[in-house]
Amino acid sequence: MPRLIDSHSHLDAREFDADRAHVLTRATAAGVIAQIVPAITAASWPALRVLCAAQPSLHPAYGLHPMFLAAHEPRHLDALEVLLASGAHCVAVGECGLDYFMPGLDRARQQFFFDAQLAIAVQRHLPVIVHARRALDAVLASLRRHPGLRGVVHSFSGSAQQAAQLWDRGFMLGIGGPVTHARAQRLRGIVARMPLQYLLLETDSPDQPDNDWRGQRNEPARLPRILEEIAALRGQDPEELAAATRDNACRLFGLSSDPR
Repeated sequence: MPRLIDSHSHLDAREFDADRAHVLTRATAAGVIAQIVPAITAASWPALRVLCAAQPSLHPAYGLHPMFLAAHEPRHLDALEVLLASGAHCVAVGECGLDYFMPGLDRARQQFFFDAQLAIAVQRHLPVIVHARRALDAVLASLRRHPGLRGVVHSFSGSAQQAAQLWDRGFMLGIGGPVTHARAQRLRGIVARMPLQYLLLETDSPDQPDNDWRGQRNEPARLPRILEEIAALRGQDPEELAAATRDNACRLFGLSSDPR
């Protein structure tokens, strides 16, 4: 069975409160040996820290998600710096970024929090986990203002040209359920031909289920379906693809080569 790393799973979400232990058991049975769990608000950080401390296979990232802009305050940026300086286990800053799809999200305020988190990531020598929905050009401009950054744009949905600009900066692409949808021809073409060293697998649980799981709560145990689809698109052995994406995740997030 291929050993996989889910590079983006919100296992701390309330959707998993009733059966989180069973979700973890199913993930392990499916070969998922580690998960990166990015935060969305400052209020979620304490519980995320406790969850990941109790589960060695879970690795936290701390950040302020643009879709939850109303919950963010400038003091949370100070709190993030304090948390990271405390030595708390943290593999990335995020989930952070820009969302130009949802109505009512002030773009200037999003930009303020995004730039501040990018600066913190540079200062702490941490990668960033970036949300970029209908905002990839603005995200790329932000990355250019913060040299020395590394990270991943999760749930990538841009053009081949935008993907190439990210690779030129050393950024990875997180690919999950959308790649299994036949209508996602542009994404499928990019994934089929992209340099393997920039590819990460993700579920974005509990969101973005694969084509076979539509309408249901997504979970990390679905990650082998993503592997299967991408291996078919690339004409690549699934075991080799699993090993390469696992190594990519370990390199980016500073995990052991055999994370637990």
